[in-house]
Amino acid sequence: MNKPSSRSAPIDGKAAAALIEPLTELVARAGAAILAVDRSAMQVHGKIDGSPVTQADLVADRILADGLEELAPGIEALSEERTRLTEPPYDNSFFLIDPLDGTREFVAGRSEFTVNLALVTGGMPLLGIIAAPALGLIWRGIVGHGAQRLAPGSKRAEPIRTRPFPPKGRPWIAAVSRSHGDPTTDAFIAAREGAMREVLGSSLKFAKLAEGAIDIYPRLAPTHEWDIAAGCAIVAAAGGKVTDAAGGELQFGSRATDFVVPAFIAWGDPRGC
Repeated sequence: MNKPSSRSAPIDGKAAAALIEPLTELVARAGAAILAVDRSAMQVHGKIDGSPVTQADLVADRILADGLEELAPGIEALSEERTRLTEPPYDNSFFLIDPLDGTREFVAGRSEFTVNLALVTGGMPLLGIIAAPALGLIWRGIVGHGAQRLAPGSKRAEPIRTRPFPPKGRPWIAAVSRSHGDPTTDAFIAAREGAMREVLGSSLKFAKLAEGAIDIYPRLAPTHEWDIAAGCAIVAAAGGKVTDAAGGELQFGSRATDFVVPAFIAWGDPRGC
């Protein structure tokens, strides 16, 4: 992996639009490779932070790494599986990937796992792609250019958009993690009278927010940049916004330690920020 360089030119929305189709195909290919792994026979290893990693994570990571090197050799790439090779900060544009988000769901035999790829420019996710291989769906978006949902291999993409605040009489629907609940997030949701919880794994929570199926996705506990960057871009492209716990902007690629995001709130309607 090449070291990050501040000499590479930042990527704008027009340049990102030229990359969206080949990047979508690349993410779909990584998803197909995950599905080809025999979950009943694979080994599951523990990383230093206690999270699991499998053959499927590594196979998808290699496909994405090789594909990005071919498609955009001048743009650095940071993967969850190769953080030891990084030297932040990332000053201009870089790819941020999670080759298999929801490894616990994958190991448990569930369908709620995803492949996440984001293109970050100036510390902000500009382009995002989330593939859910077992569900046969891909969500993608470029900030300022809209968001879409499509099936892998399909050229027919359906525009998606977040929905406005719940009208009077309809309760909030909040996405919550299947594997990473925390009391602060529970209290935040409970403060919205009558709020209903939609339990989901992986970055599907961002995808459901972007397509208008839920209203809000708060996580007021630490996570990592590669877990949320693609979702942040898609939600913003679909009309929503993702902020820190105080309503401020999140920054990506600047932290020197662990790429931790202390907390965030993803809003379908930015007026709630």
